[in-house]
Amino acid sequence: MTVEDLKQDFDSARIKHVHFKSKLRSYLFGNGGEEGPLRDPEVCSLGQWIASRLRGRGVYAHLPEARQFDRQHVLIHQEANRLMDLHAAGRAEDASAGYGPLQVIADEMQALLQTMEARMRREA
Repeated sequence: MTVEDLKQDFDSARIKHVHFKSKLRSYLFGNGGEEGPLRDPEVCSLGQWIASRLRGRGVYAHLPEARQFDRQHVLIHQEANRLMDLHAAGRAEDASAGYGPLQVIADEMQALLQTMEARMRREA
């Protein structure tokens, strides 16, 4: 895999991650949207990227950060579910105010993506 291929692949993961956060914020602001990709880590596009690249025989599965990233991804979906449940219970302000812990997880995920990409560039 070339350095440019790595960059494109990890950029794709970052975009999927940002898209998830954007869709969640939109949902929390009352704009609705499909809940499945927000609630289920296996359904969202980043979850599919993880399944194909960070698990089993995936190209990045050997990286020590791969399992940690996968766990953080599940955790961010658990937090999204909590916020969505608050919103559904009529507690939209609480849901919006509770976005902070989710952002902490999101930032950790971004750092892990950077670490994995840097490690792969060294291996290339």
